Amino acid sequence: MNLKKKVLVVGGGGRENAIVWKLLQSQTVEKIFCAPGNSGAARIAENIAISETDIERLLQFARENRIDLTVVGPEAPLMAGIVDTFRDAGLVIFGPSKAAARLEGSKSFAKEFMRRHNIPTAPFRICESRRETENVVAEKDFPYVIKVDGLAAGKGALVIQNEMDLNAALAEIYTENKFGNAAEKVVIEDFLTGEELSVFAVTDGNRYVVLNSAQDHKRIFDGDLGPNTGGMGAYSPAPLGSKSVLEKVEEKVIRPVLDGMRSEGMPYTGVLYCGLMIDRGEPSVVEFNARFGDPETQVVVPLIESDFAELLYGAAIGKIDKTAFSLSNRFAACVVLASKGYPGSYEKGKPITGIDDNFNDADQPLFVAGAKFEGTSWITTGGRVLGVTAISDSLESAIDLAYRRVAGIHFDGMQFRTDIGKKAFQTKN
Repeated sequence: MNLKKKVLVVGGGGRENAIVWKLLQSQTVEKIFCAPGNSGAARIAENIAISETDIERLLQFARENRIDLTVVGPEAPLMAGIVDTFRDAGLVIFGPSKAAARLEGSKSFAKEFMRRHNIPTAPFRICESRRETENVVAEKDFPYVIKVDGLAAGKGALVIQNEMDLNAALAEIYTENKFGNAAEKVVIEDFLTGEELSVFAVTDGNRYVVLNSAQDHKRIFDGDLGPNTGGMGAYSPAPLGSKSVLEKVEEKVIRPVLDGMRSEGMPYTGVLYCGLMIDRGEPSVVEFNARFGDPETQVVVPLIESDFAELLYGAAIGKIDKTAFSLSNRFAACVVLASKGYPGSYEKGKPITGIDDNFNDADQPLFVAGAKFEGTSWITTGGRVLGVTAISDSLESAIDLAYRRVAGIHFDGMQFRTDIGKKAFQTKN
């Protein structure tokens, strides 16, 4: 990427706001469009009113505006084949093909792929009917996990601790049809013990670079209590992701995935998100995602020291330059501010105060997720409203700074966890 490039970022959440923010720091980027974007992205890029899943209109826009690089944020357009469509039209796009994106889009595909390539993961069975599921679980001891095969907005993994959990899960999947077509198959797998870690590899299908590790906080309440959410905060790098652990992740997970995908005729390009369980220093795969995580992106991407646009462009054209890649030695923490009621039904339209002050420091980003600027004021529009991110020379100071910034923001019913990053100081692995 020697000449200045025009970039299109697909998506409209906090993750995409973070991607736009980081791309804007690149010396090689001339202009950024975001489709559909949000009010945070609109402050630094040009929003385009096209849905993230309207692939034909996105393609038309990219062609008409001579977009040099398209970066896909969310999973839905990847599963729908946006990368194949753009590549067939001769356009450069960052992300995996529809076939490769099945690592996220189908749990059964991912599990069978891991079995074929000896990638560590929990023992499992795949079931295609209620009767088959009931027969398999009748032989299992608690706890175990039932996962629906397809995309379920992060809510398709059900931990079964007892008979009551099992009955509730069977009802949701088979009686209420809560997951629709995503539950045509289910994966029943053993419960993994340990601590969760997220590791991201950016790859051109052959070469790859590994970003800083991160830990997400999925549950709504402190102490990992309450229902699962899209993520209430994150920090990076995680002490759990030690040098030896990351070496094992490369050796046992990342390289076998890339080699296996190539050998099966679907080279994996883009970002490979490895959701791992680390037990006594040994990694097992919980899940793969075919895109950057949210809110992990908000802490991992700011810690890339080298040119972010060059990295993504190199991956997209099959020419990652590993020698040009570098990571900061700093730390980042992100606290998500959520609406009252989230992750269930939540209130909208609440005025937000203190938000503008947080945009003034270019080094301490505030990422907008479910908030909108209307006229002269900000209001809430989503469940996860803002990602308050802080970057500092130590993890303690990054966490402290993030919470000091949180104290200056308010909206009616605002909820957030007060223990983001706490587990970093309790890691035993």
